[in-house]
Order: sequence, then C-alpha cells, then structure tokens
Amino acid sequence: MKATRPRPLDRVRVTVLLCAAAFAMSACSTTTDATSATPSATATESPAETHAPVEAVDLAAGEQDAPVEVSVSGDHGVGVTFREITLEPGATTGVHCHYGQLVAVVAEGSLTHYADIYPSGVHVYETGDSIIEGAGYRHEGRNEGDESVVLWVTYIIPEGKPLAETDLSHCDA
Repeated sequence: MKATRPRPLDRVRVTVLLCAAAFAMSACSTTTDATSATPSATATESPAETHAPVEAVDLAAGEQDAPVEVSVSGDHGVGVTFREITLEPGATTGVHCHYGQLVAVVAEGSLTHYADIYPSGVHVYETGDSIIEGAGYRHEGRNEGDESVVLWVTYIIPEGKPLAETDLSHCDA
C-alpha cells in the first residue's frame, strides 16, 4: 500500500468542492426588502439545518508519480469534455493524436497503450492508474485482455478541434 499523501486529483477535487460550497452559500446570502422577507431560519439554526446538503461522489481516482502541467493553446478558447470510454476485449482506439491534453483514469480493466513516448514503445495501465496524454503525439490504446476496459477521460482541447485526430498528417511524426 502506498503512503498517504495529497494527490493532485484530490487537491483539485477539494478545490472544486470548496468553490461549490462557497457558491452555494453566496446564493443563500441575497438581500431582500425587510418588509417582505420571511425568515427561513432562526439565529440558532445552522446552515446545514436550513439548506440542502452538497453531495460529491468519487467516480474514479488514479495517481501520477510525476508533476502534471496542463497547457492548451487556442485562438477561440478551450473546451473541456468528460467522457466514459469502454473498450470491449479486442477493441482498439485506432492510431490517433490530440490537439490538447487528456487526463484519464482506468476505472476497470487493463489498457495497453502503444506510443513512441515509452522506452519500449508500450505501457500497460491497470485499474486505478491515471493517464496523461499530451498534444500531438501518435498513440493507440488496445484492450488485449478478456474483460472490458473502462476509461474516464477529461479532454482539454482548443475550441473547434476534434477530441481525437485520426488524420495522422496533423500529428507529430
């Protein structure tokens, strides 16, 4: 078992939850005309007693041992897409590249990832591993196992560009 330490994904998740809680609380502090206001709570009630709770569900989590920097350039902004991808046994993503960056977690199964960025040209990601893919490089994901591979992927791509580019002339060599 790995030693417990704050992970970048945990810090992001905490930041998002804190922002959501702050937004929810700020929405509750609107001003109204004192003559028409109907108090919804007494001074002794806590916010938890007067407002719906915030719920968060961890869908998948993975770890990266190296620092992660996300940088995507675009003339018209950046789009963010969150997608679940399932590869049945024998399925492949096909060789492709991306215009931006991806941050993913293997929620189930083992993904065999072929790319020149690895010393041997191949790396296997197991359930619970995170994957960071940068822009431009050619790669292919394959399910070479006998169970489904489920990936939870966040794409951070320049607006107007496809999530994956299969015209390899647009990819780095």
